[in-house]
Amino acid sequence: QVRLVESGGGKVQIGGSLRLTCAASGHTIDSYTMAWFRQALGKAREFVSAISWTDGSTYYSDSVRGRFTISRDNAKDTVYLQMSNLKAEDTAVYFCAGYSLRHWSEAGGYRYWGQGTQVTVSQ
Repeated sequence: QVRLVESGGGKVQIGGSLRLTCAASGHTIDSYTMAWFRQALGKAREFVSAISWTDGSTYYSDSVRGRFTISRDNAKDTVYLQMSNLKAEDTAVYFCAGYSLRHWSEAGGYRYWGQGTQVTVSQ
């Protein structure tokens, strides 16, 4: 069983930056596609970014492309999400997910989830 723990969330001003960390334990994640999703209050969970385990290819939603960067350190079983130029609409709980059984953008295809970390962007 893989346990995923997110950290790094918090409050930041518009235009600011944060780096989220997802630490895995229980099993190595070097053969898993890993992803970040987010869920704003009253809204459905949405795909943010994913990183392939095969060649490190990265994928982003249109709303974050160019502002967010996903990366992974397999030696540490850790995935990161560097968020820059944050906007108010980025406010949400951010979830780390691992081991995709479907397309990397489909939340329903991930076997493992973290508990989430709150990101609040305001003036």
